[in-house]
Amino acid sequence: MKKLVLTIVTAGLMSGVSFAQDKPGRIGQREENQQDRIAQGVANGTLSPRETANLENKEANLNNEVRQDRKANGGNLTNKEKRQVNRQQNRLSKQIYNAKHDGAH
Repeated sequence: MKKLVLTIVTAGLMSGVSFAQDKPGRIGQREENQQDRIAQGVANGTLSPRETANLENKEANLNNEVRQDRKANGGNLTNKEKRQVNRQQNRLSKQIYNAKHDGAH
């Protein structure tokens, strides 16, 4: 089971690093920080494999949404899309915190 979790986290971090390079500014930095927080939760055992997979899937969905929005707008996000991504990152950040502090290991 640990191999599965490590594989998921490694794949998530690898995709996160390459995606963070595509995203300049705060969006990319926040995505990278959230990936680091998920990895820390796996390393110290505060995230279960199910929680990790769930968070990684949500992170990947958000990354895909940003990528599609940028593609549709010539490589940029509109102000409305930036606000939406910020709200989604806030929600995901709270979910990471709650999953790491819920006591389920």
